[in-house]
Amino acid sequence: MHDSVNVTFGEKEEPMMMTGMHTVVDIFCVGCGSVVGWKYEAANERTQKYKEGKFILERFKVLGPDGSNYSVSQEAQVGGSDAHDA
Repeated sequence: MHDSVNVTFGEKEEPMMMTGMHTVVDIFCVGCGSVVGWKYEAANERTQKYKEGKFILERFKVLGPDGSNYSVSQEAQVGGSDAHDA
């Protein structure tokens, strides 16, 4: 995703992620203030540069237009996105 609405951004961080070091900012909902994902600001690895400027919204943190949670299939969870290492 290249653009997102109704969000604000946190401070830049450089976490070690599953695919290497990236510069990211958390994305916050303007309505409730909850973290709903992150945006890639920069990637240190040449092979990861395609992520720069992209938004990652975590489906389980975002409600649909009718207020219900989006459902995620097992296949979508397996592929996943580049989550922070914990």
